[in-house]
Amino acid sequence: MSETTWRKLGLTDREYDQITGQMGREPNLVELNMYSVMWSEHCSYKHSRSSLRLFPTEGPRVVQGPGENAGVVDIGDGWAAVFKIESHNHPSAVEPYQGAATGVGGILRDIFTMGARPVAFLNSLRFGNLDDARVRYLLDGVVAGIGGYGNCVGIPTVAGEIYFESCYQGNPLVNAMCVGVMPLKRLVLGKASGEGNLLLLVGARTGRDGIHGVTFASEELSEASEERRPAVQVGDPFMGKLLLEATLETIERDLVTGVQDLGGAGLTCALTETASRAGSGVEVDLDQVSLREEGMHPFEILTSESQERMLLIVEPEKLESVKEVFKRWGLKPAVLGRVTADGMVTARYKGEEVVRVPAQSVAGGSPVYEPEAKVPEYYSRLSEFDPLKLPEPDNYGEVLLKLLSAPDIASKEWVWRRYDYMVRTSTVQGPGGDSAVIRLRETGKALAMNVDGNGRHCYLDPYLGGMLVVAEATRNLSCSGALPVGITDCLNFGNPEKPEIFWQFRRCVEGMAEACRVLEVPVVGGNVSFYNEVEGEAIYPTPVVGAVGLLEDYRQQGRSYFSGEGDVICLIGSGELSLGGSQYLKTIHEKTAGKPAGIDLQLEKVLQSFLRSLISKKLINSAHDLSDGGLAVAVAESCLAGNCGAEIKLAAGNVPVNELFGEGPSRVLISVPATLFGEVESYCNEMELPLKRLGITGGEVLIIRSGGDIILKLALSDINRAYEEVFSCIME
Repeated sequence: MSETTWRKLGLTDREYDQITGQMGREPNLVELNMYSVMWSEHCSYKHSRSSLRLFPTEGPRVVQGPGENAGVVDIGDGWAAVFKIESHNHPSAVEPYQGAATGVGGILRDIFTMGARPVAFLNSLRFGNLDDARVRYLLDGVVAGIGGYGNCVGIPTVAGEIYFESCYQGNPLVNAMCVGVMPLKRLVLGKASGEGNLLLLVGARTGRDGIHGVTFASEELSEASEERRPAVQVGDPFMGKLLLEATLETIERDLVTGVQDLGGAGLTCALTETASRAGSGVEVDLDQVSLREEGMHPFEILTSESQERMLLIVEPEKLESVKEVFKRWGLKPAVLGRVTADGMVTARYKGEEVVRVPAQSVAGGSPVYEPEAKVPEYYSRLSEFDPLKLPEPDNYGEVLLKLLSAPDIASKEWVWRRYDYMVRTSTVQGPGGDSAVIRLRETGKALAMNVDGNGRHCYLDPYLGGMLVVAEATRNLSCSGALPVGITDCLNFGNPEKPEIFWQFRRCVEGMAEACRVLEVPVVGGNVSFYNEVEGEAIYPTPVVGAVGLLEDYRQQGRSYFSGEGDVICLIGSGELSLGGSQYLKTIHEKTAGKPAGIDLQLEKVLQSFLRSLISKKLINSAHDLSDGGLAVAVAESCLAGNCGAEIKLAAGNVPVNELFGEGPSRVLISVPATLFGEVESYCNEMELPLKRLGITGGEVLIIRSGGDIILKLALSDINRAYEEVFSCIME
C-alpha cells in the first residue's frame, strides 16, 4: 500500500508501522480506514491519555468512571445520576445548525445508552466578536440547532454559558452536556459479552454523512474546511426520540446485555470498543446494514457517522421480544452478526471477508505520546502587567453599565428563550441562576447542574486557571445548596504537537486535578478537543467543567437574588482580588493581561461546606457567586433578578476600581434577614471564614459608597436596560 494512502487518512509512518506490527501483516484499505478513525486524536486520546491519568476518578459515590459512554454516580435511594459533556466544535464551524444539533443528539444517546432517562441539557459556547457578520451567523445557527434538537426530543435545556473572544473567531466552541437519572439496577454497559449473543443495529439508515468526521475533528481548521461539509452529520430528532424510548424499554425489560451508541467513527467504534471492553470478538455481515445510498464501499459503511443509530447485544432467545418493542416504536432492528471469543472484529461484505482485525488493537492499541512542553513567550510578559497602574475611572456607574451590556455578562435571555427549559415540568430553577435545579419526582431529591469555563484565566495562568474553573463550577452548586457529587470536563485546546500548546494543556489538567483532589469531587468522564486552530492561530486554552450536585430536598434550593427589603448584604470568603484577566480589563481597556487572583483550596472547601449549611438551615435568603465583573456586577445581578435595590459601602482606603470590579475566587455575596445576622456572623467566626457586612437591600436604586461619598448611583430601570437589550439589538 502506498504511504500516501495512510498519510491522507491522518496516520503517520510510525503509526502505520505499529499497525502492521500489531496485525502481523499489512492492513487492507477497509482495515486501514478503521484504524485511521480509531487512532485519530478524537477517538484515541493519544496526546492526552498520560495527562488525563492525573484526574481523581474514584469516590464513594462513583459507580462508573471514565471509559464508558457516560459517568454514573450514586445519589441514594437506589438511584443514580448519569452525565457527560462532549465537543462538536469543528462541525459547528462549517455547518452551525447541524453541527450543534448532532452534538446534542450524540450526547443524548450517550446517556440513555447507559439505561438512564435524560432529564436536562446544558451547553457551553464560545464565539468570536459579535461585530462580525459570520460570527452572528454561527451564533444564530448554533442556538437554533441546540433548541431545534432539544425541544423536539422533549428534554429541557436548563443552563449554559456563552463567551466572545477574537481567538474563537473562526473556531467556535460548542460543548454539549446531558444529565440523566436511573435506578442503579438498570445500569447497562457497552460490552459485547456472551459468546453467541447477537449484534443488532437499529435506528436510522446509514449514509455517507459524517464519514471521517473524527479525522476532521483531529486537524486544524483552514479555508479548505468548508469543503468538509460531508464530514458533518445530519440529525433527526424525531428518530432520536423514537430510539430513546425504544432503547430504554428494552433495558427496563432486561432484554439486552449491552448497548453502544454509534457516534464518532460509527460502526467501527461501536464494534471494536464493545468487543475490546468485554475481551471478546465480533463477526458481522455488512450486507445487513440498511443503507440510504447506493454503492457504498465497506469502509464507508464502517466509518459513517450517520446519526440516531444504536448497537445492541442481545441473547438469541430474547431477539423476538426486542424486535416487538422496536416495531411498536416504528423501528426495525437488523441482526448484523454475533459475539465471538477470538478477540477479533471480522466483517464480511457480499460473501467476502473484508475485515479481520484485533479489537483491542483498533480500539486501544494506538500509541501514547508525551509531547514536548514549553512555556510560551507571552506568559511572563503578560503576568508582569499591573492593571492598578491604569487610571481610575471617572464614572463608576458608566463602567458598571458597560460591563452589564458586554456580551459576556449581559442577559442571555435571547438565547435561552429559544430553548424549552420547562418541558417535563421538573425544572425548579432554569437559566439565569448560579445553577439549574431539576426535581426528581421518584425521590423528592433534586439535582443541581452547571457548566463553567474561563479561557482568559487559563491563557494567563493555565495551572491556576484549571483550579479556578473547578472551584467556580462546584461553588455554583454550593450556592444552590447542592453537594457536588461529580464533574465531567471538555478540554478545548489548540494543536498539542506544539510545545506551547501542550504546556497549556498539561498545566490546566494539573490544576484541575489538584482542585478535584482537595474539594473531593471526582471526574467521571469527559472529552478532549484538540486542534482548535485556524491558520495556525489557536484558541485560548478552554477547559469547561460540567458539575452535578445533589439536594436531599428540592425545596431547600438556594436563591441567587435579593428577595426583600431590609436584608443585610454580606461578602464571605477570600479577600484575594485582581483585575488581571478580568472582564473590566477586557471591556474597558481591551486588554487580556495580568495575573488572576490566587486560590486557597482549603478555604474554598470550607466556604462551600459553610454555604450548604447556611442554606439547609435557612439562615440566608440568597447566595450568589462573585465571578465575571466582580462585586459590582454580582450586586447588580442580585438586584435585577429580585427587582430589589441595594445600598452598600466599601471599606475606606481601598482602591474602589479593584473593590468593585476586581475578580477573585472563593467569594460569595449573601443576603441575611436582619434578625439572623448575628447568628450567621457567629457561625462565620466559628468556621474562621472572613465576613464583610456591606449594606442593606431595598428600594429601586443601587447605591455604592466609598467612605462617606456616593461613587455609584443607578436606577434599577437603567441597569435593567443595559443588561437586557444587548442581544436583542445585535441579533434581531
